[in-house]
Amino acid sequence: MLLCGPSGSGKSLVAARSGLPVLRLDDFYKEADDPTLPLVQGSSDIDWDHPESWDAEVAVEAIARLCATRSTPVPVYDISRSARTGEDTLHIGRTPLFIAEGIFAAEIVERCRERGLLADALCLSRGPFTTFRRRFLRDLREGRKSVPFLLRRGWRLMRTERSIVARQVSLGAHPCDRDEALGRLAAAAAGRQTPQRTVA
Repeated sequence: MLLCGPSGSGKSLVAARSGLPVLRLDDFYKEADDPTLPLVQGSSDIDWDHPESWDAEVAVEAIARLCATRSTPVPVYDISRSARTGEDTLHIGRTPLFIAEGIFAAEIVERCRERGLLADALCLSRGPFTTFRRRFLRDLREGRKSVPFLLRRGWRLMRTERSIVARQVSLGAHPCDRDEALGRLAAAAAGRQTPQRTVA
């Protein structure tokens, strides 16, 4: 199951409440010294909300490895430092289903589908103002970036949230709120959408 949505839309909460194993796709961000990182237009800020700030190929390989072997190495990423600080191993046990969640999950819908790895793709949305408040309070609490950076990013994302959701839906994710997402996840976990193999 791929779970996407704007930053602050509640993906991590929904994934945790589902009771399914979770692969955090945000751990596949590139590091701050990567020369391929995109910048916000007209600014010196790194655009961490652009898909090119994220390593899609490595993320897809981790999903494929989980499907094939039920475990995979994953980077440990420190958002406040914009750096990978180590490596861990994710084990999903005997479950036939797991969630891969992150703001760029929709970018790999087609690749996962082509490789037979996809059970479903969901896009969460709570509305620009609610998402802005949740995102800012979370990022401030976790010390992810400086306050000026968080405010600039938050304002930009609030203004573009509807287009972000529209893009993710166009890439193959089903738009839904928290309750519908939890219902679809529960149905899949209960076998009412039984996958043919271990899938993301």
